[in-house]
Amino acid sequence: MGQCVKPFNEGRAANDEFQSANNGLQRGELVRDLLKQRMQVPDLPADALARPALNQRILGALSPRRALLVEAPCGYGKSHAVLSALSTVPGAACWLSLTPQENAPARLLTLLSLALDTPGILDSALQGGAGFADALAMMLVSVGRNAAFEQRVLVLDNLDHLSNPAAAELVSQLVRNLPESLTLVLISRCGLPFETHGLELEGRFTRLGPEALELSRVETFRFFEGLLAANRLTSVAVDKLYDLTEGWITPLALYRRELEQTLERKPIQESGSVERFLHDSVLAHVAGGPMRSLRAIAELETCSDELFLALEPALPETPCLLPSQAQERGLPIRSMPGRGRWYRLNPLLQEWLRASRMPGYEARMRLASQWFGQRYQFPEALRYALLAGDDEEVIRIASEGSEALLLGQDTASLLRMRRSLPAELLERSPRLRIVYGWVHAIGGQFGQARALIDDLSPADLEAHDCRIAALQSFILRGEGKVAEALAMADRALADGELSTQGQLVVQMVRSSALCAAGRFQEAREANRAASRLAREAGDSGSEALAVYAHARIELGKGALRHAEQLLRTGLDTAMQELARPARVGETRLQLNLVLVLWHQGRLAEADRLLALCARHAEQARDLGLLLAMALRVLMCRAEHRLEDAFVWIGRAERTMHAWQVDESLYVPVLEALKASCWLAQGRVDSALQALRRLQPYRDAGCVPELFPMMPGLLDCLQVRVDMARGDLVRARETLQRIRERYESTIPWGVDLHVRLLDAVLCHREKGGATARRLLCDLIAEAASEHYISPFAELRGELQELMERSLVQVPESGFRQDLAQLFGVPLAGGHGETLPEPISEREQGVLELIAQGLSNQEIADKLHISLHTVKTHARRINAKLEVRSRTQAIVRARELGLL
Repeated sequence: MGQCVKPFNEGRAANDEFQSANNGLQRGELVRDLLKQRMQVPDLPADALARPALNQRILGALSPRRALLVEAPCGYGKSHAVLSALSTVPGAACWLSLTPQENAPARLLTLLSLALDTPGILDSALQGGAGFADALAMMLVSVGRNAAFEQRVLVLDNLDHLSNPAAAELVSQLVRNLPESLTLVLISRCGLPFETHGLELEGRFTRLGPEALELSRVETFRFFEGLLAANRLTSVAVDKLYDLTEGWITPLALYRRELEQTLERKPIQESGSVERFLHDSVLAHVAGGPMRSLRAIAELETCSDELFLALEPALPETPCLLPSQAQERGLPIRSMPGRGRWYRLNPLLQEWLRASRMPGYEARMRLASQWFGQRYQFPEALRYALLAGDDEEVIRIASEGSEALLLGQDTASLLRMRRSLPAELLERSPRLRIVYGWVHAIGGQFGQARALIDDLSPADLEAHDCRIAALQSFILRGEGKVAEALAMADRALADGELSTQGQLVVQMVRSSALCAAGRFQEAREANRAASRLAREAGDSGSEALAVYAHARIELGKGALRHAEQLLRTGLDTAMQELARPARVGETRLQLNLVLVLWHQGRLAEADRLLALCARHAEQARDLGLLLAMALRVLMCRAEHRLEDAFVWIGRAERTMHAWQVDESLYVPVLEALKASCWLAQGRVDSALQALRRLQPYRDAGCVPELFPMMPGLLDCLQVRVDMARGDLVRARETLQRIRERYESTIPWGVDLHVRLLDAVLCHREKGGATARRLLCDLIAEAASEHYISPFAELRGELQELMERSLVQVPESGFRQDLAQLFGVPLAGGHGETLPEPISEREQGVLELIAQGLSNQEIADKLHISLHTVKTHARRINAKLEVRSRTQAIVRARELGLL
C-alpha cells in the first residue's frame, strides 16, 4: 500500500522545511506597525443566535493562569462563540488571528510581544543573543512582575496554521507558564501538537469540542424561527435539517440566508452556498487520493482504520487517508463513543460525498462484507453483500447466520435491500425468506412477514417448523396478542430443535409477554434464560436487548431506580465492545432510560438523551422511534405546548405510514395521545370519539410491546373522560372493572393512576378528609421512586385536591417538585402534619365553622345535637393546637384543610 498522508500537526522534529523561518528575525517599527493591524477583534454578526448556556460554559473556563482550547472542524462557530462570550463581560481582550506566516518563530514572538506590551524586552533579548524560548520566558516574567499590567484575555485564533515545531513549542511554553494576569484562549480546527494532561489535572486547561458548539434541536428551531413564522419552512423540515447537519451552524446559516434571498428551496446538500462551503472551506486542502479516501469512507455508515485498510485492493488510487487521520486533520468526522477507533462522517458531508459513486463500489462492498463475516457480524456482512449485488454470498450468509443475529439490527438497511432482491433469490432460499420474515416482523410489517412464510412449500414448512413457530410468536407479540404469543413460543421450544439463537429469541418473546400479563416473576425467569443464551451465543446486541427486557420488568413493578441502574449498566457494558457499529439494543436501552427520566420528572436530562437516541432509531428504522415520538408528545403537553404535541403526533402517523407499519402497532398509541391532549384542551367530545375508535383494540385486549401499560391507561383515560362529562357513577364503575381485570397483576404505574383517580372521585363524591388521606398516602408511596409522571398526567383532575392536601405532606424533594408542578405555594415551607388527623365528621364541622355558621346552625344542618357540635369543635381546637374559632380557621387554611 502507498504511503498514507500524515496529519499536518503531528509535531515532528524541526527539519530543513522550517530552517529559514527559524533563522529569520523580523524586527523594527515598520514590521510592528504592520502586525498591529492584525490585532483586530472580529465583529460579531448582528443576527448572531444568542446562546447564554454556551457563553456561561466558556466564561467558566476563563480565569487567571488557565488556558481554554476551542477545537472543532471548520464552520462550527468557534471564533463567534468565544467572541460572544467575551462580549458579555467587561475586561481587556487581545485577539490574534494567526496565518501560516507565524510559522516563523520571530514573527510569532513579535505578535505576542505586542499583545503583552513587551516589545522592548523582546528586542533586548534577541539582540543579546537569547533564543526564542528564553525571549518568551523573559516576556512572561516581565508581565508577571508588572503590577500595572491589567487582567487580560489573549486569544490565538486559527492555531492550526502553526505547523512549524519551533512555533508550536512557543505556544506550548506560553500555555505552561501563563502569568497570573493572563488568560489564554486557543482556537483550532484540530488538536494541539503538544500534551496538556498535566495542566488538565491541575485544573489549568479546558477543552471544548464540537459537541459543545453544535446547535441543539431547540436552538435550531430558534435559528429558523423567522422562516417558520413566514411559513417558508415547516417544523418537519427543520427537524430534518437538524438530523442531517447535527447542529453544524455554518451550513445552517448559509442555507437560511439562501432561503431568505430566493423563493426556490433545494435540499441543503444541493444548496449552492453550502456546496461551496464544503468544497472551498471544509475540503480546501483535500484532493486526489485523500479525497477519494473520504468518498470511500462516506460509502460506509461507520468505518475503522482496520476496515478501511481492508478495502485497499478496491481503492482507485493511493496514497490513502485513514479515518483517524481525517479526524486529526480537523475534518468533520467523529469518533463513535465507546467503540474505540470507529468513526462516522457528519451526515451532511456524507450525503454530499455520496452524490456520485466511485468506480469499484461493488468490489469495496464485497470486501466489507467479507471483513464483517470473518468477525461473525452477520447482519453487517449480509448488508454489504446485498449492496455488492452478490446473490450467492447473500444466500450463504443468510444460511450461516441466524434469526437472533438479525434481531435488533439495522432494519432500515435490510428493508431497503429487500426491495432490490431478485424475486427468484427468495424463491431459491427458504432460509432467506425466514430471515426476511424476521426483518419485516422487526420492522412492524407483520402482514408482509406472514406472506413470506405462508407461501413456503409443505416440505419447507416441516423442515423449518421450529424457526417458523419462533417467528410467529414474535409476530403475535408485536400485534399485542399476549396469550397467543405465549402459546406459540411454548410450541417453538417444545421440540428442542431450536438453535441457541432461536431459543434466545423465543425466551425474549416469552419475557415480554409474561411482563405484559403482569406475571413478573415468570418474566424474570424467561429473561434470565435469554441472558444466558445471549452470552453463550456471544451476541452482545442480544445481551443489550435482554437488559432492556429486564428493565421493562422493573418498570412494570414501578422500581424506577433499579430500572435506571440496569439501563445505565447495560449502556456502559455495550460501550465496552469495540470495533462494531451501534445496534438497536443500545437504542432501546437509551429510550427506556428516557422513559425512566420522564417518569421521574427529569425533563432536561430526558430531552438531551432523546434527541440522540431518536435520531439513531430513525436511521436504523427501529420501531422504538414510536416510543421516542410519544415521549416528545408527553413533554410538549407537560410544557403546555399542545400545538407542538399534535405536530409530533402527526409526524409519528406519517412515519409509521411511510414505514408501512401495521396499524395495530401504532394506532392505539397515537389515538390515546390525541385523546389525552384533547382532554387537556377541554375538548371532551373529541377525546370521547378517540376512545370509541379505540374500542376494538380494547375489546381484543391488545398489549403493545413498546407500551405494556396501554390497556390500563386507556381505561384510566375513559374514567377521566367520564369525570369530565360529570358522569361520576360510570367513572366509578370503570375504575372497579380495572381492578377486577388486573387483580394482583396490575402494573404499578397503572395502579398509581387508578388510585389517584379513586382519590379524585372520592373528593368529588364526598369531599372531606378521606380523599386527602388517600392522596397523601399515594404521594408518600410515589416519593420512594420519585414517580411523578402520573401526577403530571392527571394534573387537571388533581389540581383542586392537591391544593388542599399538599401542605400536609412531609417536606421532601418530591413534595417540592409536586408543588412546582401544581403551582401550590407551601406556606412557610413547613409541611407539617397533625399528630392526630382530623376525622371526616370533624372535617365537616370545620368546613361549616369556616363558613361562619354558629354551633346551633351547624347542629341543624348536620342533624346532630348541639352538645355533639361543641364536642367536635373542642377536639378540632385540640388537634390544631388553637383556642378559638378564628385561630382554628387560620391554622386549618395553613395546613390546607380548607
